[in-house]
Amino acid sequence: MLNPNSLKNKELRLQCLRLGSNLEGVASHEGYTLFVNNALPGEDIFARVEKVEKRYGYAKLLQIRSASSHRTVPQCEHYAYCGGCSAQHMDYDYQLTVKSALVKDYFYKNAKLNVDVPKTLGAKDPWYSRNKTSLPVREVDGKARIGFYRKRSHHIVDIAHCPIAHTQVSNIIGLIRRWMHDYCISAYNEQKHTGMLRHIVIRNNSDSEIMIVLVSKDNALPYTNELIAELKEKINGFVSLYLNINTQQNNVILGQDHQLLYGKSVLQQKICDLSFEISPLSFMQVNGKLTETLYQTAIEMANIGKDDVCIDAYCGAGTISLILARHAKKVYGIEVIRDAINNANNNAVKNHIYNAEFICGTVEQELPKLIQKGVVPNVLLLDPPRKGIEASIISAIADTLPDKILYISCNPATQARDIALMLPLGYELQKVQPVDMFCMSSEVESICLLSKSH
Repeated sequence: MLNPNSLKNKELRLQCLRLGSNLEGVASHEGYTLFVNNALPGEDIFARVEKVEKRYGYAKLLQIRSASSHRTVPQCEHYAYCGGCSAQHMDYDYQLTVKSALVKDYFYKNAKLNVDVPKTLGAKDPWYSRNKTSLPVREVDGKARIGFYRKRSHHIVDIAHCPIAHTQVSNIIGLIRRWMHDYCISAYNEQKHTGMLRHIVIRNNSDSEIMIVLVSKDNALPYTNELIAELKEKINGFVSLYLNINTQQNNVILGQDHQLLYGKSVLQQKICDLSFEISPLSFMQVNGKLTETLYQTAIEMANIGKDDVCIDAYCGAGTISLILARHAKKVYGIEVIRDAINNANNNAVKNHIYNAEFICGTVEQELPKLIQKGVVPNVLLLDPPRKGIEASIISAIADTLPDKILYISCNPATQARDIALMLPLGYELQKVQPVDMFCMSSEVESICLLSKSH
């Protein structure tokens, strides 16, 4: 029997058999599984084993003897190390096919369902598609690094350019890096919980207006007036700067307290002919190019009618709630973040939509309350965080049994797990449709429609 430790640091000739859930190549050596980043199915490769576990290990791709027809040259100079992307080495059409296969596999593994998954809906142009970029700032050997985490690590790749973020992000990174150096602004040290600047969050709307959020460990950040002057002069589209305070020693990016230092308090984003507010803490889909595709596909799948009462759990700033409200009799939105609820209410007034009601609180608490008050939804929309939904929500669904459940998720693995728990309540999975909201990554958004069994 093979001893995995004997493979450590060995260079092996391997055949890539398939792709794993993070789009890494999967190979086998004498029955032992090896994950090889950037290898594609069918390729004949040489790789060096770098880490071994009992049942599997990780190897670094050294040479491709026979390349896949789907292989492309990555556009990013940092791609070999940066954990922000995982699919730049394969052509875009193939990425869409692969992501559909991943969703199908999640449903088979986590829900024991063999579902028909159509091709993932993709972008006309997948580059520079992100409208929100979160960049950790860390002190490394006494210097500030701004970028993304390395693959399978918490070390920062200091980036100069990112081809999936907004076109001005690279210029903003360079400008803030110089400002930190010139004014001795210290970068955050995770281990010691020292330093000032810990994250930079950059948001933009469809008009390329840019909001920058500086996340500080301290309650103040010096020399921000000098930074504002530089941003106004050199960054086209810059309209807003916030200071966000996060004093906790954790991995959460944003704290709850923030203050406007310059410009607009919110950005306006057009989606499906409606206008929405974007604030530092409000949720908005990260791919502006495909947000309309996602929402229009979901609404068409659910076939919302004028007599339908809908509950939108995890409603964020009310984007899909208000789009639903144009078709439905009544929509209730639930969201735990107060700023997002404020945005949702403002969005409703701004768009002259009066059949939507927004409630601040956790879905686990507020959904049962609505049902106890006598609200009987025909359609329940679920769009939870990556962890999926809580058991109490399954209980609430069992109490009210809406005709349709529309489940949108950025994590098809937990989505499949949750749907497996809904099926015994008397539902059938009618449709699944992936959408490529996270271009060039292994992540994919998945829309599922469940209906009552007949």
